[in-house]
Amino acid sequence: MLVVGTMFFKNKKLLIDKPRKRNTYQMIGGGVEEGETPLEAAIRECYEELGNHVFLDKSKFDLIMDFDEIATSDPTKKIHFYVFQYNGELNEVPVTSDEIEDFLWYDSSMGDEILSNTLKNEVVPYCLKKGKID
Repeated sequence: MLVVGTMFFKNKKLLIDKPRKRNTYQMIGGGVEEGETPLEAAIRECYEELGNHVFLDKSKFDLIMDFDEIATSDPTKKIHFYVFQYNGELNEVPVTSDEIEDFLWYDSSMGDEILSNTLKNEVVPYCLKKGKID
């Protein structure tokens, strides 16, 4: 299964969201649908999770990394995860929905027990190493 996530940064914090059906926060993202490229899926998922009022410039998405992992939601499911970084400002406020319960601007002082496997094992360590979050 192919999965995408997009990193948004502000004031050395990473934007993450908490789906209503999960106990942990995750990246803004989701599954790649048939016929989609990972970039197309990342953009679609951003609009679905942040809200259609958000303006995103397609040219500001950069693929940062990809890796194989076990899904947080199903320990028997292997996924291939593509992580993009949005290199622009997210000036609009994300809006919760039927799918998304909460948004959080995360830094490492908040601990990692609230994080999905992908955030805990790959994304947050990368962000700390690169100085993108505190």
